Amino acid sequence: MKKVHCAERHDWQQTAESLGFLFHTIDDEPYWDERAYYQFTLKQIENDLEDPTNELHQMCMDLVARVVDSEELLGRLSIPPAFYDMIRTSWREGHPHLYGRMDFSYDGQRPTKLLELNYDTPTSLYEAAAFQWGWLEQSIERGLLPKHADQFNSIDTKLHQAFAQLQLKQPFYFASAKGSVEDKGTTDYLRLIAEKVGIESRHIDLEDIGLTADGRFVDLEDRWIPHLFKLHAWEFIFHEPFGAAIAQSDTQFFEPSWKAILSNKGILPLLWEFNRGHPNLLETRVDPDITMAVPKGWVRKPFFSREGANIELHTEQGLIVKEDGPYTDAPFILQEFAPLPRFDDSYTLIGSWVIGDQAAGIGVREDNSLITKDSSRFLPHLILD
Repeated sequence: MKKVHCAERHDWQQTAESLGFLFHTIDDEPYWDERAYYQFTLKQIENDLEDPTNELHQMCMDLVARVVDSEELLGRLSIPPAFYDMIRTSWREGHPHLYGRMDFSYDGQRPTKLLELNYDTPTSLYEAAAFQWGWLEQSIERGLLPKHADQFNSIDTKLHQAFAQLQLKQPFYFASAKGSVEDKGTTDYLRLIAEKVGIESRHIDLEDIGLTADGRFVDLEDRWIPHLFKLHAWEFIFHEPFGAAIAQSDTQFFEPSWKAILSNKGILPLLWEFNRGHPNLLETRVDPDITMAVPKGWVRKPFFSREGANIELHTEQGLIVKEDGPYTDAPFILQEFAPLPRFDDSYTLIGSWVIGDQAAGIGVREDNSLITKDSSRFLPHLILD
């Protein structure tokens, strides 16, 4: 694994905008960054990233099966008891899911370490699945990369397969928060895939979803919403007015409510508890007292947080790094510190995607901080031996 500096395509910004990738630059700083790429060997991809992703995913599915049958374990995840039955039913009835992302610390030499699971509303999907693949193809065509360069990336193909297997007959609605360019870009990408496999799709802003007197979710024209992909976390929905109506509604939700088990960091202590010593896991426990200083060699994270918010880490050398944020109303975990590798002046995080229960590809983010945030850059990758 190494970082290789390279020439940008002279027209990459125009290409991005023509494809609807409108958040390639955020606050005048590059989000998509092709001034360098990360190069892996095939062995690193297959043995150190793909295989652990598949194994960890199966461990996660086994753990969901265990958790849904235990009110004690559901309670340890701070899931409101009013939603236990809904979550249990969604799992037992096999409500289908589409995707998830694991965040890894990996330096190309030591074993991959799982930092977090993002299994409900993971973003960076379009840039991982489509735009970095386009970068690879176009860079090879223009002689910027060797012809035999490849990429660990079947995300788009597997998403097409996953949507085709749904065989939906009624319209599929895709919802994101009003005004969020990034979230709209993600849902538009998924909509396009749905359309390509013959599913009628519609966009709706989350704020415009209505609820009839008899408990049916509808759009602005009072049309029933039979299937809804919502880029909105279950932990938020559980505390919103419409949340209580979901269990009795006739809308099929994506991702399904059982994903709430995997979408909060309270699952990480359980993964460790039931798979103690696994080489790809970090020792993790619920933090008994968040008023105490974070011990050296540990990281404090809230059960529910986004993009690095409210995370504090304390390195073995005594460096303390923390990010403020709004996620202070739930328990926290303490996780063994696994430092992100440093390349040049940046720290690198690997997001490994699971589509249809299979490892499907990676995306690489980097930041000048040990905590990856929403402003962290996305760089493409390739396989080259």
